Amino acid sequence: MTEKEKMLRGMLFTPSHDKELLADLATCKALCRQFNALAYQAEDIESAQALLRRLLGAAGEGLRIEPPFWCDYGWNITVGRNFYMNHGGVILDAGGVTFGDDVFIGPQCGFHTSGHPLAAEERNRGLEYARPIRVGSNVWIGAGVQVMPGVTIGDGAVIAGGSVVTRDIPAGVLAAGVPCRPIRPITEGDRMLP
Repeated sequence: MTEKEKMLRGMLFTPSHDKELLADLATCKALCRQFNALAYQAEDIESAQALLRRLLGAAGEGLRIEPPFWCDYGWNITVGRNFYMNHGGVILDAGGVTFGDDVFIGPQCGFHTSGHPLAAEERNRGLEYARPIRVGSNVWIGAGVQVMPGVTIGDGAVIAGGSVVTRDIPAGVLAAGVPCRPIRPITEGDRMLP
């Protein structure tokens, strides 16, 4: 079994021992660098959007990502319609990251599917694991949020800025903290317009 196959099955793997993974990483970093250079040049906005669509595994209409943006593979990221990620987004997508429709992500947020063994001798061998992250539809993620491996965030949830999400967050709640936890349901009383 290749290291890439191990990665995709959620097993321990060593990315530095797989030529295909190393090539994918290099291609992805080059596309990210090109996107970050083009994104705010008025004559190249369409080129930047085309690069994003080439980089990501799948993306719905209304895609917008502000530079700088970095990811590991790109092909393991799926975003729904009306996806917005503010400046400084990082998606370490070895385990796969899926976003629903109408997701808003604040600046300096990270989605980290990759982790390393706690035992130093295993970690020093270059071993890592990857667990998928799933973000539902109509989710707002505030500035500086970090989402850890294997987490699911339910539809309509709001994650307060600065939170570190280490476990699943149910649908329709405001969640905050380090570690992030549900604070209360989002209700009709939270509407700001009459």
